[in-house]
Amino acid sequence: MRTTRLAMLRRRIGSDPGAGDSHDEGKNMTNSASAAVPTDQASRYLQQLCKHWSHNLKVEFTPEHGTIVFPKDARGADFPADAIVTFDARPAALDVRIDASSADQLDTLKGVVASHLDRFAFREAPLPFDWA
Repeated sequence: MRTTRLAMLRRRIGSDPGAGDSHDEGKNMTNSASAAVPTDQASRYLQQLCKHWSHNLKVEFTPEHGTIVFPKDARGADFPADAIVTFDARPAALDVRIDASSADQLDTLKGVVASHLDRFAFREAPLPFDWA
């Protein structure tokens, strides 16, 4: 069975439940939030965001699904572990999920994701984010 890049990243940062490496202990993603952002342009925005972040972050995406890894030390931060943001495009909404290593990292990424999405969706902005 071939291991995907996403599975390797999740194992490395400790968000893969099957990973038993001792150096990953204590880094499980326990802070998460998700939102369904109503838009008819979900796939378009997903691809724009992923292309934008692919210049300096680890990104994998298709027109329907995208995954971005935000390093724990991005822009001078010092979080316990990397964070993973996933996007899933549906016909009338863009589903966003953030898995972070701390509450501060989660709050930071909520703002980053919302501001970037509003930038690309400027005709519809501000888009409503009902984080759960």
